[in-house]
Amino acid sequence: MKLSVVVPMMNEEENVAPLFEAIRKALKGIDYELILVDDGSTDRTVERMKELADERTKILVFQRNYGQTTAMAAGIDEAEGELIATIDGDLQNDPADIPLMIAKMEETGADVVAGRRLKRQDGMLLRKIPSRIANWLIRKSTGVYLHDYGCTLKVFRREIAKNLDLYGELHRFIPVLAEMQGAKMVEMDVRHHPRVHGESKYGLGRTFRVLSDLMLMLFMQKYRTKPMHLFGGLGIAALGIGALINLYLFILKLTGESIGQRPLLTLGVMLVLVGIQLITTGFIAELIMRTYFESQHKKPYRIKERFVGK
Repeated sequence: MKLSVVVPMMNEEENVAPLFEAIRKALKGIDYELILVDDGSTDRTVERMKELADERTKILVFQRNYGQTTAMAAGIDEAEGELIATIDGDLQNDPADIPLMIAKMEETGADVVAGRRLKRQDGMLLRKIPSRIANWLIRKSTGVYLHDYGCTLKVFRREIAKNLDLYGELHRFIPVLAEMQGAKMVEMDVRHHPRVHGESKYGLGRTFRVLSDLMLMLFMQKYRTKPMHLFGGLGIAALGIGALINLYLFILKLTGESIGQRPLLTLGVMLVLVGIQLITTGFIAELIMRTYFESQHKKPYRIKERFVGK
C-alpha cells in the first residue's frame, strides 16, 4: 500500500461528508487507506463516519477524549502504508496538497514533508500571534528551523512515523522528534481554508502549555540518553559553590568571627544539599534510561543502511 492518511476527529459531524469527498477526489489513482480516529466525540461524528466508510476506511473510536497527540499516535500505529500523512478533520487543511507533498518527497528524497500554511485563515489575536511566538521559541530553542510547527498536514516515510514515540501533547513537536531520528525534512507551502462547520478545539490556553512541553523536548533532544550530563553538571556546580562558601565561612570562624547568624551560611549548606540531590537524581535518571532501553530491547540509535562489501 502506498499511503495511509491519519485523521484525528472530535465533534466534526458536519465535516465528515465533505472530508470523505475531498480525500477521495484528491487521492484518486493512489493506493491508500483512510484511518479516522475519533477522540471522544459527543455528537454524531462516529455514526456519520460509519455511514460513509468504504473498503479503504478504518475507524478507531476512543473510549474517551485523550487528545490530538494520542489520536495521531493510534492512527500511525494502525497505518500500513509506505508513506503516512496526517491531516486535520476540520478541512482547513486541503487533502489536495497530499499528492503534491508526496511528489516533493520523491523529488527531494526527504523523510518528512511538513506543511507551511499559506495565507492562514485564523484569527490574528487568539491563533496567529500565539502561534508565531510558539514557532519562534521552538526554532530558537531546539535548532530545528521550520516556520510552521502547528500545521498538522505532514507526510512521513513509514519508518520515521512509526518511531516518533508520541505521548502527551507533543504533536506540535513532531519535527523535533523526527530530527532526533536524523530525518531529512523539507517544508512546502500548503493551502489553508477558513473553518466552515463546527468550532475549533484549540484556544489561547494551549499556547502556555508549549513552554512546559518545550522544556521536555529540550531535555529529550539533548539529554535523553545522557541525563547525568544535565543533573550531574548542575549538581557539581551547586556543590562546588556551596563548598566554597562554607570554606570561606570556616576560615572566618577560625579567625574568631561569628558566622551562626549569617544568611550566607544557610545558602552554603543549601547549595551543598541541592548539589548532592541533583547528582543523586542524575544517577537515578541514568538507571531509568538504561532500564528503558534494555528492558524493551531498544537502541539509542537507528541504522539507516547496512552494507557488506564483497
